[in-house]
Amino acid sequence: MAQLKTTFAGLTLNNPIIVSSSGLTDSPEKIKKLEEAGAGAVVLKSVFEEQITLQAGAMHGYGTPEADDYLNAYIRSHTLNEHISLIEETKKACAIPVIASINCYSDNEWTDFAKLMEKAGADALEINILSLQTEKDYIPGSFEQRHINILRHVKKEVHIPVIMKLGSNLTNPVFLIDQLYANGADAVVLFNRFYQPDIDIDNFTFGSTNRMSTEQELADRLRWTAIASATVPQLDYAISGGIHNGKGLIKAILAGACATEICSAIYQNGPETIKAMLNELTEWMNSKGFHTLTQFKAKMNAKAAGEINPFERTQFMKYYSNYTE
Repeated sequence: MAQLKTTFAGLTLNNPIIVSSSGLTDSPEKIKKLEEAGAGAVVLKSVFEEQITLQAGAMHGYGTPEADDYLNAYIRSHTLNEHISLIEETKKACAIPVIASINCYSDNEWTDFAKLMEKAGADALEINILSLQTEKDYIPGSFEQRHINILRHVKKEVHIPVIMKLGSNLTNPVFLIDQLYANGADAVVLFNRFYQPDIDIDNFTFGSTNRMSTEQELADRLRWTAIASATVPQLDYAISGGIHNGKGLIKAILAGACATEICSAIYQNGPETIKAMLNELTEWMNSKGFHTLTQFKAKMNAKAAGEINPFERTQFMKYYSNYTE
């Protein structure tokens, strides 16, 4: 009988499905239902750095620096206390690992939040550094260095595992992943999703498109997980984005992931999709004679691919050489 247990960032999970940070994980009641549906762990809805900054900035202008500082501290404390309460109440209600989450863009004084989250009982902390680099005078490499600086500062504050969730807008994710490993990261998640902008041509307004992931997005995650897990095998990896069924879950593990972060599939099909994915994974493992995930994890990453690596440019030449004009 297939055993679905896995380890990710030092945490023991009953299975490789983690529900990612979203409105699905913003209350203990919702998280309890996800646990009952079979989730192996959850990432709590994030504390957003810019939300705190904007709220605090909107309250400035009360006449004295002391008043502004007091309001700033109050808003930061109130926002953080909501997240601390979410951690504490979820830990009381659920037995699965609870991962706190900070969505940030700067290396700032917010890093002291991490210590309070650990004290509240979080089993791990996911840091999500989501930012587009659009400055004309941008210094190449500075965005990657910001990831490293933030990680270093957070690691000084906490002893729980620290997970880095990366965006896909990196020149060389493997270089950054190697540096994150060298600076104490316990795991990496590939990738965060930017909500893509759209333009309404009738009303001249801005909107967004593709709020939910699609199965087509999985290919890019498989590519980089397969390459990174072969190049920096000491780290644990999770794939986030594009997994909508058990087949996607299986592919993620074959590429080298220990776990997956699921969100859109649950929004679209309900928590019962977790059980369906796990059933498909179990049936596939039984059919292939695998008893544990480790027996096939990274079985098809870049190291296993040989000289003609399907995850890099050489496969492009091989594919198109079969076609003639």
